[in-house]
Amino acid sequence: MNRKKSDEIITILKEVIPNPGCELNYNNLFELIVAVSLSAQTTDKRVNSITPILFNKYPSPESLGNAELDDVINIIKPLGFANNKAKNIIEMSKAIHDQFNDQIPSNIELLTTLPGVGRKTALVVLAEGFKIPALPVDTHLIRMASRLGYSKSNDPVKVEEDYKKYIRKEDWIISHHLFLLFGRYHCKATSPECSNCRLVDYCKFNKKK
Repeated sequence: MNRKKSDEIITILKEVIPNPGCELNYNNLFELIVAVSLSAQTTDKRVNSITPILFNKYPSPESLGNAELDDVINIIKPLGFANNKAKNIIEMSKAIHDQFNDQIPSNIELLTTLPGVGRKTALVVLAEGFKIPALPVDTHLIRMASRLGYSKSNDPVKVEEDYKKYIRKEDWIISHHLFLLFGRYHCKATSPECSNCRLVDYCKFNKKK
C-alpha cells in the first residue's frame, strides 16, 4: 500500500457510495452514544427499530440512568446480549448525568471512562457526533484492510494505525463510512460481489481466488 494507491481507492469508493454516512438514527449526542453502544453484534437496522421505543420512554441520561434494569432488558431484547447491554447503557447514563452534567465528553480519554464504552464506540462518537477526525475500526474495516492491503493485522488498534499511514487526516471520517458501507453491502465476508467490483484490481482476496 502507498498514499497514491489509497487515494485511488478512496476516489473509487466515493463514486460507488456517493452519500456515505452513519446508518444509525439519532437526534442528539446522548442518543448517538446509546445507539452505538447497542449496535455491537447486531445490525443498525435492528437498533433503529428499538431506539425510538427506548428514547420515548427514557429521553435523557437522568431518566435512563434511573430506569429499571428489567424494563430496559425487555425493550432491547431483540438486539441480543440484552442483559449486558442494558446494564451498560444504564450505568453509562448515570455517569453522563452524575459526572458530566448530562454532556457527552468530547475526548477519547473521558469517553472511555464511561461503562461499556470502548475505543471503537468512543471514536464513532468523536467522528460522527463532534466531527473530530477519527477512524473507528470494526469488523468490516478489518476485512477491507486485509483485502485491499492496508494491514495484515486483526487487531483493531493496529489496523487503525495502518489505515492512518495512508489516508489523509481530512479523509478519516468519510473513509470510515466508505469502508464500512462497502464492506457491509459489497465486499461482504461471505459471497463478496467480486464480479462487478470497482476495486478488483486492488484486491488481494480476489487475486487469491
